[in-house]
Amino acid sequence: MDVMPQQDPESGRPPQPSPQGPQDPLDPQGPQDPQALYVMPAEGATAVPPPPPTLRTTLRRAAFGAVAAGVLLAGALVAVEDGEGDGPKEPGPVERAEAAATAGSPASLSDLTALIGDRQKWVESHPKDAPSLATLGTAYVEWARRSADTAYYARAEETLKRSLEARAGERGNGEAWVGLAALANARHDFLAAKRWGETVKRQQPKAWNMYPVLIDAYTGLGDQKAATAATEKFGELRKGVPALARTAELYRGQGWREDALATAREAADRATQPAEKAEALHRLGELAWERGEPEEAVAQFDAALRTDAGHHASLAGRARALVALERTDEALAAYQSALEKLPRPEYALELGELYESLGLDGDARTQYTALREMVAGAKRAGVDESLLLARFEADHGDPDEAVELLRVQWRKQHRSAAVADALGWALHRAGRSREGLEYAEQAVGTGVRNASYAYHLGVIQRELEDYGPARRNLEQAVRTNPAFSPLAAPLARQALEALGEPPPGGPGDMRPPPPPAPEPKPEPKTEPKREAERETERETEPEREPERKTKPEAPAAPSKAPAPAEDDASKSPGRLTVDG
Repeated sequence: MDVMPQQDPESGRPPQPSPQGPQDPLDPQGPQDPQALYVMPAEGATAVPPPPPTLRTTLRRAAFGAVAAGVLLAGALVAVEDGEGDGPKEPGPVERAEAAATAGSPASLSDLTALIGDRQKWVESHPKDAPSLATLGTAYVEWARRSADTAYYARAEETLKRSLEARAGERGNGEAWVGLAALANARHDFLAAKRWGETVKRQQPKAWNMYPVLIDAYTGLGDQKAATAATEKFGELRKGVPALARTAELYRGQGWREDALATAREAADRATQPAEKAEALHRLGELAWERGEPEEAVAQFDAALRTDAGHHASLAGRARALVALERTDEALAAYQSALEKLPRPEYALELGELYESLGLDGDARTQYTALREMVAGAKRAGVDESLLLARFEADHGDPDEAVELLRVQWRKQHRSAAVADALGWALHRAGRSREGLEYAEQAVGTGVRNASYAYHLGVIQRELEDYGPARRNLEQAVRTNPAFSPLAAPLARQALEALGEPPPGGPGDMRPPPPPAPEPKPEPKTEPKREAERETERETEPEREPERKTKPEAPAAPSKAPAPAEDDASKSPGRLTVDG
């Protein structure tokens, strides 16, 4: 019997399904599949066996059984003659997982576990079945991503390579290439994901399943134009909830809040399967949190958890919103539960900062140590968590190390808004605010409405004594989400108060001074003969009273007043070409 996915991933044996249905790998004590219910004893049953029936009772039961059998047989014949039989069979967990994959939607963890077990059994006796190996490898990627068990990435890579050995991608095994692209995205190797995805696109331009991995790759590289084009193409090829979800994320990344919210609501309304519905509700919770509406965020995260108890990311989202509502004890419990069920390093960082904001430095250090251990384990599994580690080092460790980590990311063309913001902030923390300004401006210039990005840019501008733009960006951070961070949000308010109110008079007083008047040009030199004639004329002319000196005329005012100085800082810079 093979291991279940929560056990040693090195075992090659397929998991055996439980007689009560597939279990949730995160809770092996009981089944989580809503279709798999425990078998309860019959009403009135006891552990004592009944006495043997009498002969009279036996004859009576036999006669009754014969009559009942006749009635049932007649009913069956009538049903067959009428063309009516039993209703359609309810799909099992494997069928549900396959249907979700076919639709481009997430499957529940229990269904995903059942699919993995089913494919493991099959490929054990059919080791050259390339499509089944590709499905299994891709399921391993999804399992590792959804459970934060990074050890499964190595197993996914091995299985996908076996699929390509059985049938090359050029011979129609594009599913394995898509699986490798998904694996590269999960490991944060966006260039590799782009290469795999574009290879499939060249071979099968109308295959919809490569577009989600291309969208993730382009987003990780900061290529908004390509991500937009891929999202639009995906919407043409695959209608419904998956396309709506991707479109909502695109709008969210561009700062189009109303469009993102409307599209996300439509996706939630149209979702039918629990896992798909929970993902849509979680997205609504994230949008509410970013708008600074924690009560709405908690409601959406709670709805996601009621819909699918295995959607553990909603536990962390709920904790984040509870902090904003000052329900600290509940937030701590939610974070601890999220880390227990989905041990992602970003949750450890958030919990550590919450402890630090409460003055619990010992507990904060414990979480920061756990974060380092998670990042190290992820690195051994081929996952690059440099961005998260750099964010941690910039605020709680060595800012110079954070700069070096992010320089490497920039050289790898990982130039998303998140990387640009982190690099700008790390340079500021390392005492290089002038250099960091360009990156921080690029992050905000993407349009994404992120309170943390606006805060970082405002602090850098204040350090550089550019007070007008600094005030505007700090106000934007506080207005966007007043509780965006338990540590940084109070600092943003303090920095804004220290800047005070803008000077009286409005933008007119902040205009640059007019340019100085041009100096008179010297007269050109003349020939000596002409100069002698002028000297003779001056001697014969009568003396005149000297003219009164007048103030030179000021240059004419421009037809349009120049823009205030701080407006230039709000313009989004172009793509940076600065390297390393």
